[in-house]
Amino acid sequence: MTTQTIEPGPTRPVLTGRPGVPFRRQLRAELRKLFDTRAGRWLLIAIFAATPLVVTGVLILADPKNLTYSQLVNFTQSPERILLPIVGILTVSSEWSQRTGLLTFTLEPNRKRVLLAKLSATLLLGVLVILVGFGSAAIGNALGIALRDGNGSWSFGLASYRDIAVVLIVGLLQGLAYGMALLITAVAIVFFYVVPNLSNLLFSSVSGLKDVAPWLDLDKAQAALYVHQVTAEQWAQFAVATAIWVIMPGSIGVIRVLRTEVKSS
Repeated sequence: MTTQTIEPGPTRPVLTGRPGVPFRRQLRAELRKLFDTRAGRWLLIAIFAATPLVVTGVLILADPKNLTYSQLVNFTQSPERILLPIVGILTVSSEWSQRTGLLTFTLEPNRKRVLLAKLSATLLLGVLVILVGFGSAAIGNALGIALRDGNGSWSFGLASYRDIAVVLIVGLLQGLAYGMALLITAVAIVFFYVVPNLSNLLFSSVSGLKDVAPWLDLDKAQAALYVHQVTAEQWAQFAVATAIWVIMPGSIGVIRVLRTEVKSS
């Protein structure tokens, strides 16, 4: 009786990982998601349509002597300040509200990369909206000069651009933070608009809290940025209030997104 010896074949390398999704592709996917849903699409249409409508209304109704670039910027940033945070909320909460998170995190299991792509996409959109606002105000000022013999002042320094952009970006990030922390669109929207207003009411009505209000209430901390004369102390107040209302819920939200189980139903 003979024993047959089988020679081992060539060994194959053991695959310890898989090629990751390129971040550029991930970013494009997150940008596309901002437009794909009905809610996101109509929200973006409302944002981009509101700005020229506001400019048109100001051109028709405002006193010509008040038609300046600075005033038009103040008007155009108002709808952006109201609507941009909702974009931040929908960016994350829609994955749970519309149950697309299972597909998203299956295609890219590294949730940190997904969050980074969502943050980048949201900021890119925010910058675009801000630029549209500044551009619409410039067009409106030129039309005010031509059509209504308006004041036409172009006085608006770099600090003013910075302050308006900071306020809008912080609002966008605050919406993103609440979307991550709560993961339910309706709850996050209600929380975003109700709780800060209650905080503002509290600090305004209780005389003993007025001194600390600029440190703890984000709306009061942002007030100096609208007059574009911000002192070092006011920047410190703004930083503390931002840490309370944006960074803290954002940190909680990151932990929730990284650890919360995603279900398909």
